[in-house]
Amino acid sequence: MTGYLLAGSLWWDGRLRTGYGLRLDPPAPVAADDIPEISEMSDTRRLPGTLLPGLVDAHVHSGLVDLATVRAGGIAGVWDLGSVPADVAALASATGRKLPRIRYAGPFLIASGGYPSDRSWAAPGSWREIETADQASAAVAEAHAAGATMIKVTAHAGGPQLRLFTMMAIVDAAHDAGLPVVVHAEGPGTVATALEAGADLLAHTPWTEPLDRGLIRACAERMGWISTLDIHGWGTPTPSLGTAVGNLRRFLEYGGNVRYGTDLGNGPLIPGVNPREIRALQSAGMTPGDVLLAMTDRGPAGPADVSWIPGGLDLDPARFADVLATARVLDDSVRPRQDVRPTSCG
Repeated sequence: MTGYLLAGSLWWDGRLRTGYGLRLDPPAPVAADDIPEISEMSDTRRLPGTLLPGLVDAHVHSGLVDLATVRAGGIAGVWDLGSVPADVAALASATGRKLPRIRYAGPFLIASGGYPSDRSWAAPGSWREIETADQASAAVAEAHAAGATMIKVTAHAGGPQLRLFTMMAIVDAAHDAGLPVVVHAEGPGTVATALEAGADLLAHTPWTEPLDRGLIRACAERMGWISTLDIHGWGTPTPSLGTAVGNLRRFLEYGGNVRYGTDLGNGPLIPGVNPREIRALQSAGMTPGDVLLAMTDRGPAGPADVSWIPGGLDLDPARFADVLATARVLDDSVRPRQDVRPTSCG
């Protein structure tokens, strides 16, 4: 049976459309007039508000948050960027609980004694020390075999760091396995090291110092950044937030690609769609459309990856963050309050 969703509007492929619904298998916009009535061959659900691809938080630590609460707060998918591998794998395969779908990186790959092995919040088993190229290859292979779809590396100027050669060996092994590499880069020289090693993403917008414009331009050409702006003050302006926003603004000016991520587990962050993170992204120059692209996967895999804003999406910059924070993950528990069939197209 083919399923369809029909709402007041649909945000898809960078456009807010009226007069469209959503076919679920495979997910694709469909003109409302082409959606069949409920019959033996189709199942059409009608909702008020706006449908959109599932919202994703691209930086979460599953061992430090309640993922069920995160999903209830409107997040359909998360990227776990550093947890005990067996624990996060169990969560990713859990049944009977409403959790976000989880992509995960397995353990942090670090230098001996490096960050975050010296932090109380990092559970034993959530990191792995790497000293040689052979160890790098083995660690990547084991993470991949355990279900990891990305690799996490640390470059932290406050303690022991991986040698560039070793980080390059990790990146090469990951790329050979088809896995992107995310680097926690903190402190002078670490962003340049991540770039030289061939990393695909930074786990955070750099915040410890303003970056050289040439370095930012090179980053924009070759890697993406995950935002995590709200960890700098949790709603209170701080110097590090100002530095991060400034670096992100220049990164965007050079055409850089940004993913929305919050580093959930790092202090009093909102466990769901975070309007403070969204407003910080807007302060760096991102439009509501840019933010939505940063928060959604480009090709949702199925009906579990559909989000819903009951009151409808509002793209006015002043209202956008708070309205988007009302989003919910659409599932069979949603009970429409009214029957809506749009007739205009746009």
